[in-house]
Amino acid sequence: MVEFPQKGDERGHLVIVEGNIDIPFEIKRIFYIYGSDKDVVRGKHANRKSEFILINLAGSSKVKVKDGKGNEAIFCLNRPHTGIYLPKLIWKDMYDFSKDSVLLCLSSEHYDADEYIRDYDEFVKIINGK
Repeated sequence: MVEFPQKGDERGHLVIVEGNIDIPFEIKRIFYIYGSDKDVVRGKHANRKSEFILINLAGSSKVKVKDGKGNEAIFCLNRPHTGIYLPKLIWKDMYDFSKDSVLLCLSSEHYDADEYIRDYDEFVKIINGK
């Protein structure tokens, strides 16, 4: 989990996220997910090269991460100044979106379909060198 500094006063809050300063990579791609139903599971993949920061700007969602070696964790993203850092080669499932959820995704790489691993069994084999 990563907590970003908040600045603010009676006018509201300001959160600044700078690549290579607040997060461990240069931001090359930004996208966001909204309008997903509570029962929808997004992600369901790992990336060979891309690192990510996920921040729920509004509402809430959960992120389940797996390392391919039997370890997994679930994170609840529900504060707009807190995110999760996902290094490369981590399986990720995003789910349990609230109706007002807006999940911001910051990526270290431009989109490249070839770097996505979309089969969990293949991911486990890659992680375990098989």
